[in-house]
Parts: sequence; C-alpha cells; structure tokens
Amino acid sequence: MEFSIDKEAAERLARVRQLGATHIRPLGIEADRLGRPVPPDHDYFKLLLANGLGRTRWLPRDPAAAQGEARSATKSGESRVVGTSRTSIHIAEEQAYWDRGVSTATPGPGMSEPALISMGTEDQKLRFLGPFVNPDKPRWGSFAMTEPGAGSDVSAIRASCVKDGTNWVLNGEKSFAGNASRADWILVWATIDESLGRAGHRAFIVEKGTPGLGNFKIEKKMGIKGYESTSFTLQDCRVPAANLLGGEGHYASRAGFKGAMKTFNAIRPGIAANAVGIGRAALDEALAFAREHERLHDVRVRDRLERIARKLRMARLLTLKAAWLADHELPNMIEASMCKALAPTVAYEAASLGMELLGAVGGRGDHLIEKLFRDVKAMDIVEGTGQIQRIVMARQLVNLPNDNSGA
Repeated sequence: MEFSIDKEAAERLARVRQLGATHIRPLGIEADRLGRPVPPDHDYFKLLLANGLGRTRWLPRDPAAAQGEARSATKSGESRVVGTSRTSIHIAEEQAYWDRGVSTATPGPGMSEPALISMGTEDQKLRFLGPFVNPDKPRWGSFAMTEPGAGSDVSAIRASCVKDGTNWVLNGEKSFAGNASRADWILVWATIDESLGRAGHRAFIVEKGTPGLGNFKIEKKMGIKGYESTSFTLQDCRVPAANLLGGEGHYASRAGFKGAMKTFNAIRPGIAANAVGIGRAALDEALAFAREHERLHDVRVRDRLERIARKLRMARLLTLKAAWLADHELPNMIEASMCKALAPTVAYEAASLGMELLGAVGGRGDHLIEKLFRDVKAMDIVEGTGQIQRIVMARQLVNLPNDNSGA
C-alpha cells in the first residue's frame, strides 16, 4: 500500500501548515471565546480561495462548462475526480491539528461531495459542483441527514418527500447540518414512506432560497465552535425532480440507502483524520507543558506520552488504509469503522493526559489543551458514534449483515 502524496498535494499540505499558525488556530481560539462560528464574510475564507483551497475534487472535461458558459450536461464518463482520498486525509489531519472547527468551516461542497460524485448525474455534478471548480467567492455546500429523532440510526429518518408532478414536496426537520445557513445548497435525505425503511430513502439537492426551506438555528456547542452546526425545517418545500440525487432510476434495489452508507464510509476516515490531528495537537501541548514544568523526568509521564504517540501513529495508518481502499474502489466498511472508532478514543486520551498534567491550570479555561479537551469529544459522536462503529465491526465478525449499520 502506498500512503505518500504527490508533489502538488504536498504543496497544498504545506500551504495549510503555513496558514495554521497564522490564521487557523487564532481564528479557532477567537471563535471559541466568542462562542460563535467564523462569519461567512471573513477575509480568511477569501485567503483560502487565493491559496487554492475551498474547491471540489470533481472536474468536468470542459472547463468552460463549470463556469456556466455551457449549461448542458457533459456526456457520461467525461468528468473526472482529481486528487485522492489519501490526500484528503493528510489535509484533514493537518487542518484539525490547528483547529477542527475552523477547518470544517472551510468553503467547499463539504460532506456532500462524495455523495454527488458517486451518486449524482453528470448534469447534477455540473450544476452543483461546477461552481466549486474555480469559485468566484467563498461557497459552501451542506449535508443534512440527522434529525431530532434520527442520529446514528439513519433508517429512522422521518423527513418526508412526496412526488407532485415535476416536483417533490419535502416536509420535516433536520439538525446539526454543518454550514447549512450559508450554503448554496443542502443535500437533504428524506423518505417516501416510513414503513419502507431504508428502501424509502431519497436524497435531494435543495437550493438556497427555495420556498419552505428556513428556520435556520445555529446550535450552541461545548466545543468546535469555529463552524456552524445548524438545525432547519422543510415546510411544503418544492424541489424540482431534476434535483433528486441520481435520478429516479438510482433508487431501485435500495440504492439510496446503499449510497448513503457508501458516502459515510468515504467520510468516516476524514473524521478519524480530524481526531488524529486534534490528538497530535494535544500531545504536542502536553509535551511542551511537561517540559516547561520539568515533568519529563517522571517515568510515568514519559510512558503515557509515548503510549499516546504510538496509538496516534497506529490510528493514522489505519485511517490511511481505509482511504487507500476507497481510492482503489475496494470495500472499506470495516476499516472505515475501525479508524472512526479508534482515532477519537486515542485523541481523547491525549487531551485527558494534557488536562491531568495541567492540573489547576486546566480549570482556568484559558489553555489550548482545555479547548482541545472540549473539541475532541465530538469526534466520537459525529458521522457515526464509536458505539455504532463497534456494532458494525462485531456484526462483520460473526457474519451478520451490516445494512442497518447506521450513521
């Protein structure tokens, strides 16, 4: 297996590293203290675009098409995806090392990109990913699966969709959708019939300003405050049939739910990489504090620091393996669950050790480790809790089907 990245990706990674100390971490600390996400009009997002970030990995064969100069769909097979999942993993880890909240606020199609690339029609990719090829301004996409009553068990979603002529009518509530209120569009999951379970799932691209899409509320969170986690409602929201992800034919044989699970298996290694990044930051800060206060002579402190460094390396390698499998279009469900279950646990251990070393200093609320301790907890929850990942792995171990794996 090859985990290295090419020269162009290495240059992108270096740019992220340069931005980290000067912009990403200071913005994350500011957002944490102010208790609100980085505003969408912040100059930092324009700086990211100038550095080649905030774009999509999808490219049409005809660059003019992405700029709106040609609105017809490209022919099947003409578009392509640049970069690799491994590159995305390296970038995700480095961004989260400096601040996971700010990294999630980065412009781009976000979590919806894998679903659009794998499930979307060429016309949908052109219309919704095209503006992210060479964006004229910071743009966001959003992904909305979670509901007040449906988190890890995505089969329990209740948002409804009903076909009405050339439109679909959506009703329901969504919660914890990243960057939803500032997004150009939101990929919304709904069901045609709750009694059908997963077979009833459908996904729609709901564009900003669509009547019935509203009541946006940015949630208050314990950590990762640099980006917005948003709840919103759909009230008789009419969406064109052309915005049904993949088209009608895609949803035969429960393809909608399978597409959702494939999307999560692509996303989960990225969340694991975020956790590794936070864990690295906590380890570095703990080492610096222990050195400054002459604690490194204590063999117990050294042993715990070494153990965390070893576990973080193990989590990184497992995460890269999951990404390598995705790059080679090989099944990665178990590896995606393994890295998602492991990395947040190790990162939490790193932040916990840091808090122990800080002692009373940690209670003041002004040390970076204290912030990382609050930030890291979400990594075990988002995109499938650690408990859900262990269920997935256990069912595989005893040869039980895993299509109720949840997200």
